[in-house]
Amino acid sequence: MIRRLSELDVRGKRVLVRVDFNVPLAEDGTVRDDTRIRGALPTIRAILEREGIPILMSHLGRPKGTPMAQFSLRPVAQHLAALIGTTVHFAPDCIGHVATATVSQARPNEVVLLENLRFHPGEEENDRDFAASLAQLGDAYVNDAFGAAHRAHASISALAENFVGRRAMGLLMEREIQYLSQVFAAPRRPFVAIIGGAKISDKIRVLENLLQHADFVLIGGGMANTFLAAQGRNIGESIVDERFIELAHSLYAQYATKLYLPIDAVLSDELNDSAITTTLNTQDIPPDTELKILDIGPETVQSYRDIIQTAELVVWNGPMGVFEFKPFRAGTLGIATSVAEATARGATTIVGGGDSIAALTLAGVADQITHVSTGGGATLEYLEGKVLPGIAALEE
Repeated sequence: MIRRLSELDVRGKRVLVRVDFNVPLAEDGTVRDDTRIRGALPTIRAILEREGIPILMSHLGRPKGTPMAQFSLRPVAQHLAALIGTTVHFAPDCIGHVATATVSQARPNEVVLLENLRFHPGEEENDRDFAASLAQLGDAYVNDAFGAAHRAHASISALAENFVGRRAMGLLMEREIQYLSQVFAAPRRPFVAIIGGAKISDKIRVLENLLQHADFVLIGGGMANTFLAAQGRNIGESIVDERFIELAHSLYAQYATKLYLPIDAVLSDELNDSAITTTLNTQDIPPDTELKILDIGPETVQSYRDIIQTAELVVWNGPMGVFEFKPFRAGTLGIATSVAEATARGATTIVGGGDSIAALTLAGVADQITHVSTGGGATLEYLEGKVLPGIAALEE
């Protein structure tokens, strides 16, 4: 059992909250994209409304266990204060007397943000002594950083051990688990999974797991090339991972009735916004061509759309092509629109992965998806069927 935030006593308590404020900063040090900060606001506000004091902890970048000015969370504290409209005390360290003094200054309806956890090597080492030092700053513990839940780090794993009976998941973490758990626990059917992206190595375990649960699995992006090659198709100079040819052949043979590959593809020998393209059926690509497959073609988009429109549950991770460039964008945007249409029809739609989320924004449908996962690597590992350390640590 994992305790919900609403079930945790926070009144008058200092509540250590692990958030994911690993946000991009502009050259002038200001926050360039505050999506992750906004994602944590409901949890922060819920604690404030119940007269608790949120003590926020996060990492930023990869400072490798030593303080580095460019990875300071101070600009994030300033940005958070503007968003939330209350005092945010910034602690120049996350443990020790400096952190203790800053926390002691905070009053009800105020927030504390501790300095970057990764300024100490104990964070990434999951060091229990470092976790114990963090624990001294709070009376209760909440993990709302789903995006870091796949890391067995001190603030995520060891710290929770200090709060048996006084720990809970935040609202963002709860929402992620609520939706992603549907993939494996009695999913609505038909269940359609859409997997793309450049590298098959990044997602082959996710694909294997989804093939066991989904009714339809639609493949695009660079991943599709390895499957096409495994079927003996010519793919020109397209990226392919030879290590997975045999596995791709085996999976296709085992799941041929539910695993769908591109019917046609957009090809080119250049990668820019003015590239000259050729659209070919994937059975008609010449054996010695220097062209590369860079997007799924219009017939594939329509075929995939027809399947998506039958779905009651859709999970999408990974673009269908190199959508950063205009000539190879139509496939990914077509899928984004189709998933949004499925939502409007009543399907539960779940989209994860930075590129897929960027595609939703580009297509203007980001607000037309049931759940957009903030997880990145955590989402992929969850979809692989792995137990995430950040979730396991909250179990009572």
